[in-house]
Amino acid sequence: MQPEEKTIMKPGFSLSITLDAFNKRARTDDCLGQIAAISGESIRIAREMSAEKLIFKARKEQAEHLLEKGFVLEACIPGYFLGSDCYLFSKYFSDQRRNSGFWAKEDSILEEVTKLKRKPETVSLPAGYGARRAVMEDADELALLYSSVFEIYPVPMNDPEYIKKCMGKDTVFFICTFGGKIVSAASAECSTVYHNAELTDCATLPDHRQFGLMKILLSRLEKHLFENGNFCVYSIARSLSFGMNAAFHQLDYTYRGRMANNCYIFDKLEDMNVWVKNLA
Repeated sequence: MQPEEKTIMKPGFSLSITLDAFNKRARTDDCLGQIAAISGESIRIAREMSAEKLIFKARKEQAEHLLEKGFVLEACIPGYFLGSDCYLFSKYFSDQRRNSGFWAKEDSILEEVTKLKRKPETVSLPAGYGARRAVMEDADELALLYSSVFEIYPVPMNDPEYIKKCMGKDTVFFICTFGGKIVSAASAECSTVYHNAELTDCATLPDHRQFGLMKILLSRLEKHLFENGNFCVYSIARSLSFGMNAAFHQLDYTYRGRMANNCYIFDKLEDMNVWVKNLA
């Protein structure tokens, strides 16, 4: 089930909102005008679709109003709006969605991750491996990779047509291959308006996880983004995954918060850590 993106324009305001029925959430991605009207419309839409959570990507001057309306600040992405910070607020519509059963464990994982020494970029691939930018013809094999790694994923990455749709817009995929087969992949979803990028869709087959392939892919994506003027780079990683959080920490990303029960991934609804890096 693909998320639905909507743009709403009314007297005094406009907003762009994503309706994500699969993850039982809505997300206000951008807005202009009267914040009281915008928050009210966003809440109305979220309740209308029976969302359990509403995420709001806010600017600093909107923060006080959102707090007054019962939103909670969960994370921050410095530099998201062409150099201005983005504050990730959430409003919950059910107690179950608000409460996490793994918060203390995730704090412990984060504490251990941040004790690790930051490592320089890995420049060489292990023998027998290759790395390149993915093309449309890779969509079928990418879909197989994602369906093999994730029992559940927030978006339909097991659908080749969805992957092609992403490639046709503003998403760039890089892949690692072994024996001519894709064994690891990651993507960058780029904003042509705000020149930021979200690193996402990170997956490696279990038999190939000991070689640091993901850090290689993320580093190559960073180089591509820098060369194309995308300087604010962020990622949202499973809070329970020591390996993914360690990879971002070691690549010099900074932890900027945690979003509770944010999406269905791996095998359940999970909390997600926000990691941010300024490539400039």
